[in-house]
Amino acid sequence: MIDAATRRLVRTRAGNACEYCGLHQVHSPLASLQVEHIISRKHGGEDIGENLALACIDCNLAKGTNIAGIDPVTRKTTELFHPRRQQWDDHFQRVALHIIGKTAVGRTTIEVLRINSDEQVQLRMALEGM
Repeated sequence: MIDAATRRLVRTRAGNACEYCGLHQVHSPLASLQVEHIISRKHGGEDIGENLALACIDCNLAKGTNIAGIDPVTRKTTELFHPRRQQWDDHFQRVALHIIGKTAVGRTTIEVLRINSDEQVQLRMALEGM
């Protein structure tokens, strides 16, 4: 069980934004951003700050217990982005309304979490007033 102090730590550390797609809590009024396990309990992950990230409902549901996926370019099994061990800017970049993977980790994470789904892109468009 994740205690309230650890939940506050995760939210504060993430700036109240999804650590995968960047959606801020103020832009997700119908669903609170969720504290999620980077490495799921199923795979031995613990309820400690180093294994927790803040995720929007879409990223969290798509990620599930996954810790890896298939890179769409190389077709090789690749680990997903780990917000505690890796820097977002090293693996992703924002280009207009899309988030682009700069590395195998970035591309794989985008695919598994469906970060550029029609819904996600439409939400970004609405937030930017397009």
